[in-house]
Amino acid sequence: MATENILMGMVKAGADRQECHERLRVLSQEAGRAVKEGGGVNDMLERLAADEYFLPVREGLAEIVDPVKFIGRCPEQVTRFVEGEVWPALEGYREHLNTSAPTLNG
Repeated sequence: MATENILMGMVKAGADRQECHERLRVLSQEAGRAVKEGGGVNDMLERLAADEYFLPVREGLAEIVDPVKFIGRCPEQVTRFVEGEVWPALEGYREHLNTSAPTLNG
């Protein structure tokens, strides 16, 4: 999903969609190969930042790939599940649990 946002940012800056897609594909395969074959870390963002072609989106990469933009309603759904399902299921075991239960979202 993040690469789609990078692609859209590049096209908005005037890049050719097909060329950009191909460059993203190649960099992604290289990064994947480094992880799978070399046991390295996924350095896709570093590869993008180092490639002059992606200069138009370089400064905004951190914002483009901000994980918060990809989790949707997950925090609300987890809170609802824990409060509606988990805590009630644990109610019968209260005497065995730490009474200072952690809070969600802070």
